[in-house]
Amino acid sequence: MTDADSSQTFPQDNTQSFPQVFHKFISDLGPFTEKEEKDSHGHTRTLFFRGEHVFLVFNPTTLELRSDDKLAKHLTAKYESVMESRYFGRGGIEIVPAGQLTTDELMDLIRLSYNLTSD
Repeated sequence: MTDADSSQTFPQDNTQSFPQVFHKFISDLGPFTEKEEKDSHGHTRTLFFRGEHVFLVFNPTTLELRSDDKLAKHLTAKYESVMESRYFGRGGIEIVPAGQLTTDELMDLIRLSYNLTSD
């Protein structure tokens, strides 16, 4: 992978940088709020809300977002780093930052999740 290619993938070496990397992009989508909470295992996760509804969950090692059923099935079949979301269930996907999806693809998925979430 060339240096140019590596700049287009999700930051794999420090997943905690996700909010900084994508915060401006998320801000450009429209109004949102974020809240940190502990999951059932005691790990801190960040929830991003559009109105009263969550559209993105950033976990220490994964991110989860809303998706439609057909796209979720396609992505889980194509990438081993994409699975059904634990937070959203069948209404979403969970992505392990393994470098299979580019930054642009992740931004498109986040945009879709934001748009699928009513405020």
